[in-house]
Amino acid sequence: MKKFTFSTWVLFLVPSILGIALFMIPMKYNGDWKVPIAILADILSGTVASIMPWVAMITLIIAAFGSIVFLAIPKASLKPSFFINLFKVSFFWTVVRIIGAVLAVLTLFQVGPEAIWSENTGGLLLSEDGLVTFLFTIFLFAGILLPLLLNFGLLEFFGTMMVKVMRPLFKIPGRSSIDALTSWIGDGTIGVLLTSKQYEEGFYTKKEAAIIGTTFSVVSITFSIVIIEEVGLGAYFLPFYGTVILTGLILAFIMPRIYPLVGKKEEYINGAPSTGDEEKLPEGYSTFSHGLENALTKADTNRSFLKTITEGLKNVLDMWVGVIPVVMAFGTIALILAEYTSVFTILGIPFVPILSLLNIPEAADAAQLMVVGFTDMFLPVILADGLITSDLTLFVVATVSVTQLIFMAETGGLLLGSKIPVKFLDLVVIFLLRTLISLPIIAGVAHLLF
Repeated sequence: MKKFTFSTWVLFLVPSILGIALFMIPMKYNGDWKVPIAILADILSGTVASIMPWVAMITLIIAAFGSIVFLAIPKASLKPSFFINLFKVSFFWTVVRIIGAVLAVLTLFQVGPEAIWSENTGGLLLSEDGLVTFLFTIFLFAGILLPLLLNFGLLEFFGTMMVKVMRPLFKIPGRSSIDALTSWIGDGTIGVLLTSKQYEEGFYTKKEAAIIGTTFSVVSITFSIVIIEEVGLGAYFLPFYGTVILTGLILAFIMPRIYPLVGKKEEYINGAPSTGDEEKLPEGYSTFSHGLENALTKADTNRSFLKTITEGLKNVLDMWVGVIPVVMAFGTIALILAEYTSVFTILGIPFVPILSLLNIPEAADAAQLMVVGFTDMFLPVILADGLITSDLTLFVVATVSVTQLIFMAETGGLLLGSKIPVKFLDLVVIFLLRTLISLPIIAGVAHLLF
């Protein structure tokens, strides 16, 4: 192993430990267990809550206006730059940004049809404690502090150590274990952002990024506690979360091996084919020593504090302009469909015989809850209140709502807004497959418990 200076060791250890502490180690705050990054976001959002919807609306308008301006300018005539990449998007994404801005204006001023701005639709996203305003604050801290996880060797170290587990089981690189752990303990949205950043920097192929983004950006422990408490089964948290982990691991093994993920290209964002270099261990190295050398080499190349801060601020702008409009547009439309139409009731009809076959009580009422989670993770358990009385069925609804993973108001919108190569149809198919595969597993555990 190569020799490294003391300062290089400090560069590896201090930011990496700080990153782990901020993104992965929960602390008790106001009676809840949260990772520090979420606590910081809560404190800021609480301090500036009254102005955050306005900040969000203005940012959405800027994103839409900038995209309209650059849409008419041929990309060949523009010099590549961060701001060009930020606003120069396709016609489709320009339209999405426009829709997001229009919906934000209508919601904030409460004009137009109430279906758009009610507290269960646009108001659920764009209010003082809404998802969009929370994402603004979480993105601020996550964006600035993500370099602690990305730039100083932590991914290289764990990536080398975990490759013999992650690659054969789940068809993804060892470094993705950090993405999964960040999502599991911290937040699924942060996991998507971490995956997207790694893909853009050429560390994941298109197939790997799609697998990680749709399979390992899991719901955090914190959100899981909220879900099980919402259905009044807080005493069953341990078997509930154990079922979530068991089902999640089975799905993580199956999903990369079937459509649509199995068909994603094994090439990087620049079109270069996968090399498989990660698999090779140099002669004379153990997995640990090779991982440590990779980590220290990475840390040694990131000695500029100004560069790290600048990259963090670019992350923030990229998330605010690129992701928030998608969440606002797709999230509001999905919530309107769930709240004011029979779309999800009709879509849930095929699940009635499946739930009946699995001997789930109140199958007809529960069926629509199997598909409504596509819009938002909380909707199934919110709608179950007063609709479902069976504890067994409530357990199934709560657990399925977590394992489905694709929520258009959150991770689904983030995935579509990122550069990760997944289409809307991909997300629909993945959502349905995850639901169908997880149902028998979860139903089996529920029958053992109740």
